[in-house]
Amino acid sequence: MADIFRTSDGVELNVLDDRGPGVTVLLTHGWTSDLRVWDEVAAALAGRVRVIRFDHRGHGGSGAAPRGGATLGRLGDDLAELIADRVPTGPLVLVGHSMGGMAMMALAELHPELVADRVAAAMFISTSAGRMGEVTFGLPKPLVRFAVKDRPRKSSAGPKKAPKKPVEPPSRLRVLGGLLFLRWLVFGTRFRLVDVRSVADQLAKSHRASAGGLRREIVGKHSRVAALAVYSQIPTQVLVGQLDRITPVDHAAEIARAMPGTEFVRYPAAGHMLPYERVGEVVTRIMGLARGARTAGAAPGPGRRPRGAARG
Repeated sequence: MADIFRTSDGVELNVLDDRGPGVTVLLTHGWTSDLRVWDEVAAALAGRVRVIRFDHRGHGGSGAAPRGGATLGRLGDDLAELIADRVPTGPLVLVGHSMGGMAMMALAELHPELVADRVAAAMFISTSAGRMGEVTFGLPKPLVRFAVKDRPRKSSAGPKKAPKKPVEPPSRLRVLGGLLFLRWLVFGTRFRLVDVRSVADQLAKSHRASAGGLRREIVGKHSRVAALAVYSQIPTQVLVGQLDRITPVDHAAEIARAMPGTEFVRYPAAGHMLPYERVGEVVTRIMGLARGARTAGAAPGPGRRPRGAARG
């Protein structure tokens, strides 16, 4: 069921809540994606668990971030408010892809008691705890620095110019080139054209200013290895594709090292988009965490079992 959740700073988030039995699985998407990235995963989970997914501020059907509100910390606050409103009780499994995983880290940094008391298990997919400014996507560093450099906007002062001609739609060749680049950048060796087109459409629907603010946060300020300690007392999994150019394997390994005992899974030939590339494997692992949460009773609070006991 689709509805709207209004955050404390007034942003309306687009939410899909597929009611199911027992455990709630909350899915969070990445930068310039939206809740559609989880379509196949959510469909496979339907009827087995309750599935909540939503569009982050500035993405998909959600409202744009206000000035100063396009930050990972604010995404962590959004998660905290959404959990408190929609999942105040019962077993909860958090699953974050890319920026969604970073939002989960921000949640732990800003609301550690909520994670300790409410989250029964967590999964970090194709994400990073920091050092994103070092990522080169497999390209020469000078080229990357030029491509991602923030350029000053032209001033609106001065005499008015003649109205610009209507912008013509991109040519078929340009569209094809964009799809080929996206396919190379975010997918591994196995991909479907329909998924590449979906990624492109989600990118096109993201709010430019909100996405820009979040990119600057991710590249310049995101450093949350310490926050991962909050997840170290619950069952966690870290998933990454061996060919991930956005959040490479060594970034996933750093997350896993910060949570001793976590399950660290690498998928050969896969890229950044595991929710598309490895649907079956992702669903199986989410259901494993959900069954564990159900079996353990997800007893939150001071009496929560240590990690080892929760795993059996």
